[in-house]
Amino acid sequence: MIALYLLIDTVLSLYVWLLIASAVLSWLVAFNVVNTRNRAVYVIGDFLYRITEPVLRPIRRVLPNMGGLDLSPIALILLIFFIRNLMAEYWPRF
Repeated sequence: MIALYLLIDTVLSLYVWLLIASAVLSWLVAFNVVNTRNRAVYVIGDFLYRITEPVLRPIRRVLPNMGGLDLSPIALILLIFFIRNLMAEYWPRF
């Protein structure tokens, strides 16, 4: 049981880091610091988009439009932290 808890906690932690990387990369592309015509940047960006977008899309539908500011990654990170804290509190201990 402990191994399953640690696996789920690790996967959630890695997903938070993927969300952060996706947000940072989108800022770098938006401010023309990196260019998506570079093959490595395109592959990394495409991977991060495919991993994060299916979870962020429903959150974007619920959150109000803030102009050009996307708050969905922050909302998802807060939700993941909430889930991790719930798991730590209520996971059965042996």
